[in-house]
Amino acid sequence: MSDESFSGEERLYARWLDFGTRAGFAILIGSFLAYALGLVPPHVPLDELAKVWTLPVDQYRAAIGAPAGWGWLRLAGRGDYLNYFAIGFLALVTVICYLRILPRLAARNDRIYAWIAALEIVVLVAAATGIAGAPH
Repeated sequence: MSDESFSGEERLYARWLDFGTRAGFAILIGSFLAYALGLVPPHVPLDELAKVWTLPVDQYRAAIGAPAGWGWLRLAGRGDYLNYFAIGFLALVTVICYLRILPRLAARNDRIYAWIAALEIVVLVAAATGIAGAPH
């Protein structure tokens, strides 16, 4: 397929998606290296992690004091939680892409695609915040 067969919104979405995934991957690598190289101290030291790794998840969380849901934000400065920022960013890339093309769809008066993009944003944000899911 030639590039001319794609709409301006599709090309814009693709450019933003490409940049966002590359940036997220770079953040993921950086956060892993910071953890693996010991540049940022972990919440759970590696020698303690080996002792609790095989526990069922509820016992594991209790043993290490792991938070539920969005509670990880208070531990985001720790090496073993630092990568959650990269994962969160990667999860939001699609939302960012839709937010970027939504004004163009609306300006072009393409109501169906604008509504689909808006609904995608709502569904993804609801899923990310846990509104639509079971409590943790």
